[in-house]
Amino acid sequence: MAIDKDRVIIFDSTLRDAEQAPGASLNIPEKLEIAHQLNKLGVDVIEAGFAVSSPVQYEAVNLIAKEVQGPIIASLARTVQKDIDAAAKALAPAARRRIHTFTSTSPVQMEYMLKKNPAEVLASAVEAVKYARCVTDDVEFSAQDASRSDQMFLREIVQAVIEAGATTINIPDTVGYATPELMGAMIKDLIENVPGAKNVIFSMHCHNDLGLASANSLAGVVAGARQIECTINGLGERAGNASLEEVVMAMKVRNDYYKLHTGIKTEEIYRTSQMVSRLMGIEVQVNKAIVGANAFAHESGIHVDGILKNRETYEIMTPASVGVPTSRMVLGRHSGKHGFKKRCEELGFDLTEAQINEAFDKFLELADKKKEIYDEDICSILEVGMDKPSNAYKLEYLQVSSGSGTIPSATVKIRRGDDVLQHAAWGDGPVDAAYNAIEAAIGIDVHLDKYQIRAVTGDSKALGEAVLRITHDGRSFTGHGASTDIVEASAMAYISAINHMIRFNETAKKKQA
Repeated sequence: MAIDKDRVIIFDSTLRDAEQAPGASLNIPEKLEIAHQLNKLGVDVIEAGFAVSSPVQYEAVNLIAKEVQGPIIASLARTVQKDIDAAAKALAPAARRRIHTFTSTSPVQMEYMLKKNPAEVLASAVEAVKYARCVTDDVEFSAQDASRSDQMFLREIVQAVIEAGATTINIPDTVGYATPELMGAMIKDLIENVPGAKNVIFSMHCHNDLGLASANSLAGVVAGARQIECTINGLGERAGNASLEEVVMAMKVRNDYYKLHTGIKTEEIYRTSQMVSRLMGIEVQVNKAIVGANAFAHESGIHVDGILKNRETYEIMTPASVGVPTSRMVLGRHSGKHGFKKRCEELGFDLTEAQINEAFDKFLELADKKKEIYDEDICSILEVGMDKPSNAYKLEYLQVSSGSGTIPSATVKIRRGDDVLQHAAWGDGPVDAAYNAIEAAIGIDVHLDKYQIRAVTGDSKALGEAVLRITHDGRSFTGHGASTDIVEASAMAYISAINHMIRFNETAKKKQA
C-alpha cells in the first residue's frame, strides 16, 4: 500500500475512549451530532464505539456508519470472534470501515487480566486479525500496554499480525507510563527490525497520566509513526488521552521542525471543543492549551502592550486559526439584528430566520441586563436554544423564595404547545425547590446525576451557565441553561435535559414505526 510519508492520519476516539471518562455520558443523538462535527473537522478515522459492549453502543456505531460519509468508521473489538462479528455487523453500512482489534501484551496484564501466556496471546491475536480480514481489508491491531511490554515479544507479535493481514499497528501507552525518548525509541526499533513494518501504518495511542500524552504521540511521529489516536479536549479514562487540538496545532505551528501535515480544518477546532464539552457536561479547563478560555487571553501590562504593537510578540498562533473568537467584547443593546446575525455566522452557526429571531430576542433581553455582550454569551444563547423537540417544554415563569429561617419554595409556569402547566413546591434550597416544582408540573420523575454552575464571562453581571445530567429509564441526558440569574439558568437546564429525553424518545418511536 502507498503511504504518504508527510501526512499524519488523525484517528479520533472521542466517541469511544473519551466517553469512558468518569462523568462523561452521551446518548445516541448526541453521539451522531459529534460524529457529524468530527467529519466537518476533517478527522480521517472516527472510532464510533465498542459495538459488542452494549445495545446502545452497537446502535450508535451502526447509525454513524449509516449517516456519516467521508471518514473511515471504526469499531473496537477484543481478539474474540463475537466482538469482531458485532463490529462487522454494526459497521456494514459504512462506505469505509475499520475493525480495531486489541489484546494485552505486557507481562502484568497477560498474567492477571488475560490469564494467558505470551504464546496464547500471540495465537489469539493472529486468529483475530485473520478473521477480521474476512470482512474488511482495513484491520488495525493494538498491543495494549505496549509501553510496559517486553520489546522482543512486541517485535514478535507485531510481525505475526502484519503477516496475518493487519494494515495499521497501534502501539499504545495505555497507562501513561512512557516518556517521549523511550516512546520514540520503541517505534523506531519496531519499524527498523520487524519484517514488513514499512508496508503498514504505525499508530500512537497515548494516555496522559504523567502529562506526556501529546509529547509521547509526537515523539512517535518523529520516529516514523503516521497515525495519532487522540480525543477532543484530551478527554478519556483517568487523566485522559492525547489532545487532538494539541498534536494537530503542534505540527502546524512547528511545521519547520515536523515537516508534516494533517487533513484537519483547524478553524473547526474550537467549535468542536465547545460541542463536546457541552454534550458531555465536562467543562474545558480555563488554561487548556489551544481551546481553554485563557489560551488567547492577556492581562499582564507588558503582554498587552506587546500584543497591541504586534500579536506575534506573545501569540504563536492566531485565535482565528483554531476558530476562537478574536474579540470578547463585540455587541451591546444598541446593536441591530443584521450585526447580530453576522456575528452568529462568524461564530460558525448556520441558523434559520426563525432561529435568528428567537435568539435575537434573548440577546436583547440579556443586553438590557448587561452593558457589554461577549462571544461566549452569544454561544450560550444559541446552543441552549437550538434543536428542540416538536413537543418541547418551555419555562414561562419562575418565582423562588428562600433565606434564613424560611423554607425555600418555588412556583413555575411551563408551556408545552397550547398547554400551560403550573405548580409550586418546596425543597432544600431554591434550585431543589424549582426542580421539585418542575417535576410536579410535568408529571415526570427523573434522577439528577450531576449539577454544576459556572460564569460564562467574567464581569459582575456575568451570564451564568448551568450544566447537569439526569437519568430516566436507565438512560442519561444532559441539559444546559444560561441566564444572569443562576436559579433561572438551573431551571432552564433541567427543562433542557427533559427536552433532550423527549427528543430521544421521539427518535426511538420513529425508528420503531
